[in-house]
Amino acid sequence: MLDGYDGVVYDLDGTLVHLDVAWDDVRADVAATYRDAGVDPGDRDLWGLFGAAGENGLAETVEATMAAHEREGAHVSRRLRLADALENERRPVGVCTLNSEGAARVALETHDLAAHVDAVVGRDTVAEHKPHPGPLLETVDLLGVDPADVVFVGDSERDAETASAAGTAFAYVRDVALD
Repeated sequence: MLDGYDGVVYDLDGTLVHLDVAWDDVRADVAATYRDAGVDPGDRDLWGLFGAAGENGLAETVEATMAAHEREGAHVSRRLRLADALENERRPVGVCTLNSEGAARVALETHDLAAHVDAVVGRDTVAEHKPHPGPLLETVDLLGVDPADVVFVGDSERDAETASAAGTAFAYVRDVALD
Protein backbone atom coordinates (compact mmCIF):
# COMPACT_ATOMS: atom_id res chain seq x y z
CA MET A 1 0.00 0.00 0.00
CA LEU A 2 2.90 2.39 0.65
CA ASP A 3 4.93 1.20 -2.35
CA GLY A 4 5.28 3.39 -5.41
CA TYR A 5 5.89 6.69 -3.61
CA ASP A 6 9.16 8.62 -3.43
CA GLY A 7 8.55 9.68 0.18
CA VAL A 8 6.38 8.85 3.15
CA VAL A 9 5.14 11.11 5.94
CA TYR A 10 3.66 9.72 9.13
CA ASP A 11 1.39 11.26 11.71
CA LEU A 12 2.80 10.67 15.20
CA ASP A 13 0.27 9.96 17.95
CA GLY A 14 -1.88 6.99 17.06
CA THR A 15 0.30 6.12 14.08
CA LEU A 16 3.89 5.58 15.23
CA VAL A 17 3.48 5.94 18.99
CA HIS A 18 0.77 6.45 21.56
CA LEU A 19 1.57 9.50 23.70
CA ASP A 20 0.56 8.95 27.32
CA VAL A 21 -1.19 12.29 27.81
CA ALA A 22 -4.13 12.88 30.14
CA TRP A 23 -5.96 15.26 27.82
CA ASP A 24 -8.54 16.16 30.48
CA ASP A 25 -5.66 17.38 32.66
CA VAL A 26 -4.25 19.38 29.75
CA ARG A 27 -7.65 21.01 29.23
CA ALA A 28 -7.88 21.81 32.96
CA ASP A 29 -4.42 23.41 32.96
CA VAL A 30 -5.18 25.44 29.83
CA ALA A 31 -8.48 26.57 31.36
CA ALA A 32 -6.57 27.62 34.49
CA THR A 33 -4.26 29.67 32.26
CA TYR A 34 -7.33 31.47 30.90
CA ARG A 35 -8.71 32.11 34.39
CA ASP A 36 -5.30 33.35 35.64
CA ALA A 37 -5.38 35.90 32.81
CA GLY A 38 -8.90 36.98 33.76
CA VAL A 39 -10.52 35.28 30.77
CA ASP A 40 -13.46 32.93 31.17
CA PRO A 41 -12.64 29.65 29.40
CA GLY A 42 -16.32 28.72 29.24
CA ASP A 43 -17.11 25.15 28.34
CA ARG A 44 -14.85 25.00 25.27
CA ASP A 45 -12.92 21.80 24.71
CA LEU A 46 -9.12 21.84 24.58
CA TRP A 47 -8.96 22.59 20.84
CA GLY A 48 -11.52 25.35 21.23
CA LEU A 49 -9.37 26.90 23.95
CA PHE A 50 -6.28 26.44 21.79
CA GLY A 51 -8.00 28.10 18.84
CA ALA A 52 -9.14 31.09 20.91
CA ALA A 53 -5.82 31.55 22.69
CA GLY A 54 -4.41 34.06 20.20
CA GLU A 55 -7.37 36.40 20.34
CA ASN A 56 -7.08 36.35 24.13
CA GLY A 57 -3.32 37.03 24.21
CA LEU A 58 -2.64 33.55 25.53
CA ALA A 59 -1.17 31.76 22.51
CA GLU A 60 2.36 31.35 23.88
CA THR A 61 1.22 30.29 27.35
CA VAL A 62 -1.36 27.82 26.05
CA GLU A 63 1.15 26.33 23.59
CA ALA A 64 3.76 25.97 26.34
CA THR A 65 1.24 24.29 28.66
CA MET A 66 0.12 21.82 26.01
CA ALA A 67 3.67 21.10 24.84
CA ALA A 68 4.87 20.39 28.40
CA HIS A 69 2.17 17.75 28.86
CA GLU A 70 2.94 16.25 25.46
CA ARG A 71 6.69 16.04 26.14
CA GLU A 72 5.98 14.26 29.43
CA GLY A 73 3.66 11.87 27.59
CA ALA A 74 6.27 11.31 24.89
CA HIS A 75 8.84 10.13 27.43
CA VAL A 76 6.51 7.34 28.53
CA SER A 77 4.82 6.77 25.17
CA ARG A 78 4.15 3.34 23.75
CA ARG A 79 5.68 2.36 20.41
CA LEU A 80 3.10 1.14 17.87
CA ARG A 81 3.54 -1.60 15.27
CA LEU A 82 4.03 0.72 12.29
CA ALA A 83 7.11 2.26 13.90
CA ASP A 84 9.01 -0.90 12.98
CA ALA A 85 8.61 -0.02 9.29
CA LEU A 86 10.70 3.13 9.75
CA GLU A 87 13.84 1.14 10.39
CA ASN A 88 13.67 -0.38 6.90
CA GLU A 89 12.72 2.74 4.91
CA ARG A 90 15.09 3.68 2.11
CA ARG A 91 13.21 6.78 0.95
CA PRO A 92 12.77 10.17 2.64
CA VAL A 93 10.62 9.94 5.79
CA GLY A 94 8.87 12.73 7.64
CA VAL A 95 6.61 13.16 10.63
CA CYS A 96 3.78 15.70 10.51
CA THR A 97 1.84 15.98 13.75
CA LEU A 98 -0.71 18.09 15.56
CA ASN A 99 1.45 17.57 18.65
CA SER A 100 4.31 19.93 19.42
CA GLU A 101 7.53 19.41 17.50
CA GLY A 102 9.40 18.96 20.76
CA ALA A 103 7.10 16.15 21.88
CA ALA A 104 7.49 14.46 18.50
CA ARG A 105 11.26 14.61 18.78
CA VAL A 106 11.17 13.23 22.34
CA ALA A 107 8.95 10.33 21.24
CA LEU A 108 11.19 9.56 18.26
CA GLU A 109 14.30 9.60 20.48
CA THR A 110 12.59 7.53 23.19
CA HIS A 111 11.85 4.78 20.69
CA ASP A 112 15.15 4.99 18.75
CA LEU A 113 13.36 6.27 15.64
CA ALA A 114 14.93 9.72 15.24
CA ALA A 115 17.76 8.49 13.00
CA HIS A 116 15.16 7.13 10.56
CA VAL A 117 13.23 10.40 10.19
CA ASP A 118 14.47 13.19 7.92
CA ALA A 119 11.96 15.93 8.83
CA VAL A 120 9.64 16.68 11.76
CA VAL A 121 6.90 19.29 11.65
CA GLY A 122 4.72 19.86 14.68
CA ARG A 123 1.86 22.11 15.67
CA ASP A 124 4.33 24.82 16.66
CA THR A 125 6.61 24.54 13.61
CA VAL A 126 4.39 26.45 11.18
CA ALA A 127 1.53 28.90 11.64
CA GLU A 128 -1.19 26.58 10.35
CA HIS A 129 -2.44 23.33 11.85
CA LYS A 130 -3.86 20.17 10.34
CA PRO A 131 -6.20 19.84 8.48
CA HIS A 132 -4.72 22.93 6.78
CA PRO A 133 -2.22 21.61 4.20
CA GLY A 134 0.60 23.89 5.43
CA PRO A 135 2.22 21.52 7.94
CA LEU A 136 2.20 18.56 5.54
CA LEU A 137 3.47 20.68 2.66
CA GLU A 138 6.28 21.98 4.90
CA THR A 139 7.23 18.41 5.78
CA VAL A 140 7.19 17.37 2.12
CA ASP A 141 9.28 20.43 1.20
CA LEU A 142 11.86 19.53 3.85
CA LEU A 143 12.05 16.04 2.33
CA GLY A 144 12.64 17.50 -1.14
CA VAL A 145 9.89 15.42 -2.71
CA ASP A 146 6.91 16.47 -4.83
CA PRO A 147 3.61 16.21 -2.90
CA ALA A 148 2.13 14.02 -5.65
CA ASP A 149 4.91 11.49 -4.97
CA VAL A 150 4.26 11.26 -1.21
CA VAL A 151 1.92 9.14 0.87
CA PHE A 152 0.77 10.48 4.25
CA VAL A 153 -0.06 7.80 6.82
CA GLY A 154 -2.38 8.76 9.66
CA ASP A 155 -5.08 7.61 12.01
CA SER A 156 -7.81 10.21 11.66
CA GLU A 157 -10.19 11.91 9.30
CA ARG A 158 -8.24 15.12 10.00
CA ASP A 159 -5.14 13.41 8.57
CA ALA A 160 -7.09 12.29 5.47
CA GLU A 161 -8.37 15.86 4.97
CA THR A 162 -4.82 17.20 5.36
CA ALA A 163 -3.49 14.83 2.69
CA SER A 164 -6.29 15.73 0.30
CA ALA A 165 -5.70 19.45 0.78
CA ALA A 166 -1.94 19.02 0.28
CA GLY A 167 -2.25 16.89 -2.84
CA THR A 168 -0.61 13.79 -1.37
CA ALA A 169 -1.89 10.23 -1.26
CA PHE A 170 -3.26 9.00 2.06
CA ALA A 171 -3.33 5.69 3.91
CA TYR A 172 -5.01 4.92 7.21
CA VAL A 173 -2.59 3.27 9.61
CA ARG A 174 -5.09 0.45 10.19
CA ASP A 175 -4.91 -0.43 6.48
CA VAL A 176 -1.11 -0.56 6.21
CA ALA A 177 0.22 -4.10 6.08
CA LEU A 178 3.66 -4.77 7.48
CA ASP A 179 5.81 -7.05 5.36
